[in-house]
Amino acid sequence: MEKKREYCSSHVENEEAMAKARAAMPPGDVLARLSRTFAAFSDLTRLRIMLAVSSRELCVCEMSKVLGMSSPAVSHHLRRLKDLGLVRTRREGKMVYYLLDDEHVQQILATGLEHIKHKMQRG
Repeated sequence: MEKKREYCSSHVENEEAMAKARAAMPPGDVLARLSRTFAAFSDLTRLRIMLAVSSRELCVCEMSKVLGMSSPAVSHHLRRLKDLGLVRTRREGKMVYYLLDDEHVQQILATGLEHIKHKMQRG
């Protein structure tokens, strides 16, 4: 029988630190939504769409040309991004334009890009 390794057996657990970590943990429904939101950032197509509308609004047909995708495919991804609150719409007659929902989404994208560029420069 293989003996299970105990990683914390040689030191005293810090109850205060663990209590603070538990208190900082958001409720399960919040974590689930956060997970779905970050999943959108991990999808290459959705990330490209968010970057396309990060500085100016575009309609679906403009995005399809920018991204080299069909309009139905772009619409499918936009629907998911809108459901997650990552993009918003503005209607002008029959045209619907998309833009990042708010500065928080813009900050997540900018911070992620900044981090990647920094890591790539360091090697």
